[in-house]
Amino acid sequence: MVRVDPSTVDGVAPLVRSGPARSAVDTVPSTYRIYATREGLVGGTTANGHVIASRDHFVALPSTKSVSRQGSGTYTVKVCRTDDTRCEYAPVWDVGPWNTHDDYWNPPASRATFPTLPQGVPEAQAAFQDGFNGGKDARGRVVKNPAGLDLADGVLWDGLGLTGSSWVDVTFLWTGPAAVWGAVTTAGAPLTLRASPSTSAAVTGLAANYARVPVECWVPGETVDGSARWVRLGPDEYGADAWLQHPGDVPEC
Repeated sequence: MVRVDPSTVDGVAPLVRSGPARSAVDTVPSTYRIYATREGLVGGTTANGHVIASRDHFVALPSTKSVSRQGSGTYTVKVCRTDDTRCEYAPVWDVGPWNTHDDYWNPPASRATFPTLPQGVPEAQAAFQDGFNGGKDARGRVVKNPAGLDLADGVLWDGLGLTGSSWVDVTFLWTGPAAVWGAVTTAGAPLTLRASPSTSAAVTGLAANYARVPVECWVPGETVDGSARWVRLGPDEYGADAWLQHPGDVPEC
C-alpha cells in the first residue's frame, strides 16, 4: 500500500497476454489474465484516503496514475474468476502490489515504466517468471510472486468466492467506451448482480458501491425500492436500477 496525494489522483500462467494489444481507438476495454493477491490490511488507509473496512470492496493496481478519488469509481475494473462463474466490478482505490508506476494495461509507447514488456504483463510477473530486471521490482526487492493486482477481502471472498491468491481475468473499464456509464449508489454493501431481473435469480457477481459500470440497456423486472427497472451490464448481469445513478437515456433491451 503506497500513500499518494489525493489531490493528484481521480487513486503460474505463461508470460503472455490473455488478450490482444489495444489502441486508443478500440471499442472494447482491455482484458488480461493477472495474478491477484489479498490486500487485507483492515484498519489501514488506502492511497486515496479510504480507511479499509472488514470485507471491503476495492482493488489496488501498481500505478499512482489510475487511482479513483475517495468515494468514486472513475477507475473501475471488472475482475472475474478464470472460469467466468463469478465477477465483481470494483473501484481502484489503492496502489500495489510490488511497483508504483507500472501501468501495464497501457501500450508500451505510453507505459510509464518497463516499456520493453508486452502490454498486459505486469513487471512483477515478468520478474518472477522470466527473471526480468534480475527478478526484482523497481525498488530492488526480490519478487516472490507474479502479482499485478491486490483484492480487498470483500472482492476476494464475497465477490469471487476465492480463498487465496489466484489468476483472474481483469477488464480495465476506463480503456474502452460505453454507451452509458452508471455509478453504483448502494451507500454500503455492493449491488448483487443476477442472471435475470429478479431477486430470486441466480447470483452472478457483485458491483461495489461507487463502481463505475457500463450500462447496456434496461428491462422490466421485479420491483425493488419502488422501481421495476433492471439494467443489464453484460450477459447474465442484471442489477436493480434503483441502486444505480445514470443518465435518463438508457435504451430498452
